[in-house]
Amino acid sequence: MKRLIQRGLMFGNLIRVDSPALIERYNRALKGLAGKQTKLKEFHIDVSGFSPEIGEELDDPLYLNPNGCNRQFIILTVDQKTAPLLNAMFSTSRGILRQFIADNEAKLFALTAHDAVAGELMDSVYDVSAPARLFDIRKFRIEADTTQSHVKKARLLAEKIDQFQSEENAWFDDDLIAEMIELARETGDVTRVPVDLGVQTFEQANFWTAHFGGVYVFRDVDSPAAIVSGDKDRLDTLPPGKVLDTTQPNRLASFLGKNNLVEPVVRERGGNGADILRQKMEFILVDAATSAGIDLGDMSSRTLRQVAQRLGAGLPAAFHGLAAMVRWAEAGGPWPRIDSRHPAYFYTLRARPDHPDRDLINQLLAELAPMDIRQLFICHKQLFYASYATWPDEKREFVAEFLHRDYMANKAGARDALFGGSDRGLKVPEIPRRRTRDEMIDIVGPWGSVGGR
Repeated sequence: MKRLIQRGLMFGNLIRVDSPALIERYNRALKGLAGKQTKLKEFHIDVSGFSPEIGEELDDPLYLNPNGCNRQFIILTVDQKTAPLLNAMFSTSRGILRQFIADNEAKLFALTAHDAVAGELMDSVYDVSAPARLFDIRKFRIEADTTQSHVKKARLLAEKIDQFQSEENAWFDDDLIAEMIELARETGDVTRVPVDLGVQTFEQANFWTAHFGGVYVFRDVDSPAAIVSGDKDRLDTLPPGKVLDTTQPNRLASFLGKNNLVEPVVRERGGNGADILRQKMEFILVDAATSAGIDLGDMSSRTLRQVAQRLGAGLPAAFHGLAAMVRWAEAGGPWPRIDSRHPAYFYTLRARPDHPDRDLINQLLAELAPMDIRQLFICHKQLFYASYATWPDEKREFVAEFLHRDYMANKAGARDALFGGSDRGLKVPEIPRRRTRDEMIDIVGPWGSVGGR
């Protein structure tokens, strides 16, 4: 993993903590949440306040996430909102934490100037010992306070201010006034600078969990289902309702189409879709070449074309399928017949850019098209890191260098091109007469109305 760390592809964007004052605050919060403390003089934290160095020190990678459920968090600075979430057990956790920080940024800025804020993503489910419990997870509630209870005291002060303003003769209540003054010494003027974080609730309708080897739960769709990573028969018990697994491409394709979750990467001839497919071909080629022990040379596109020629008949079917699509899109080649039985099928799809769960859908597609290392890294980092550990050394070098050079240099642009749909807004022209079959292919592409087109 050293290549990834050196290039900022692993443990990147973490927040460095090396101030004695911040470490003291962190330890107070950690003691309150987990009954533990760190002796480290420097460490890094993610959006939840989890530190990989402290996890190693305590020999507990879940020291802020007991049972992998109801994640706890420590906020030292609002800058944590830009950090990743490590060891995520649920796909929605980072988004919830970032939203919580963004919604309360001014209050958190004031609170963290003097103390750490600690809290928990609370749900009515306290363990997920059986897959069926996943369907009981519907909402998360966040309650948070500083280690010195500034929020609790601010609420109490606000109540006493209301009492003082509403009750007759409150001006003569020396005890009430004394209590207000004492609380204000700790909380400041809550009428001018409110610090009550309140209680926030977040929905969790469709999500992925790392529990049970990976399960996608889609409830908020027309045809709900749970999708298990690998063979679903490996689970002793299954979630309720319709259950699919990633070894069933035909059923998965039907699920994605029925719920209008995806669209083709190449929707029409022209556009940038062919470039995206060509890049996917290179990833597939690198996987095939390194598996066969073929030297990638300088790893340039020209060298990779020579490697493709050397592999010849040994090129994977997915490579040939994408090549046929590129020929159709760019050179007027014949319509490629590719359906869900073809190894290239899921490489040709992406989530609908306007879908609220597009990140979750693209994560599922990354798992179904694992040789697309860029999408795997962007959408499913846990699977990417697990896969990276098993790859030949030459493939690791290619992947680390490609992601560092091509993706990290322009992450926003790459994401927009891949998932934002730079072809968006292009509509099929109105058809004044009945078109021939070939004309229809020219207009809508060989994938017809995938994704509700």
